[in-house]
Amino acid sequence: MAIQNNKSLGQHWLRDRLALSHIADCAELNSDDTVLEIGPGLGTLTSELLRRSNKVMAVEFDSELARKLPAQFPGTNLEVIQGDILKFDLSTLPIGYKVVANIPYYITSKIVQMLMTADNKPSITVLLVQKEVAQRLAAKPGKMSILAVSAQIFADVSLGEVVGAELFTPPPKVDSQVVILKTRKVPFLTNVDEADFFRVVKAGFSAKRKMLRSSLAGGLKLSKAEIEVILGKAGINPNDRAETLTLDDWLRLTRIICYNIINE
Repeated sequence: MAIQNNKSLGQHWLRDRLALSHIADCAELNSDDTVLEIGPGLGTLTSELLRRSNKVMAVEFDSELARKLPAQFPGTNLEVIQGDILKFDLSTLPIGYKVVANIPYYITSKIVQMLMTADNKPSITVLLVQKEVAQRLAAKPGKMSILAVSAQIFADVSLGEVVGAELFTPPPKVDSQVVILKTRKVPFLTNVDEADFFRVVKAGFSAKRKMLRSSLAGGLKLSKAEIEVILGKAGINPNDRAETLTLDDWLRLTRIICYNIINE
């Protein structure tokens, strides 16, 4: 009997070999790599990963799928762990490990946050996610969001191929896209506390349709006049909106607001 997908877990299985090969290729795998696969499901992507890497650790929430997966790959260096990826201890993985996954749409943001803020970050993360979310993660100034800022301060983010809904079983309602996050070797946030940085960013995005003078004033509990002075020191137009700022703009703003650092 064929295994039925669990709708509550957002399971949509990809079987297209070209798409699966592309996802694995984006991870730049070699024979020394350890790969963390999130939600291996039926093992179609697992097969591609095992061919290219030294070891695959697959974390599967569905107990039935986790039980059956090892038998599909006898004699390979595959370790299957039944459990919740959000509770998985990333410190158990070797430094420089890579993450490859076709993940449920509803959990994308939490997984990206977990990986990017971990002490032991992956060197490369390749995710197949909802097309709209992939493009939000890789957005450029003009279309930035908190999600984009949160990912891009930790990684260089780029896009892979679009994977049509018709290539999944069962087909989701929207297309998917591959997104690649290459973890920064040199931290972006230097001499700035991460909590302070995100306090400023969240304030800026607190009223997305408003200009920065208004959103920052409301979010930081400062007057519009004070904010205009701060934005002037940072070289930012008070009439701009949060989505237009670069990462460097946010960093400069944080240093001025929290540390009164104007020039370095």
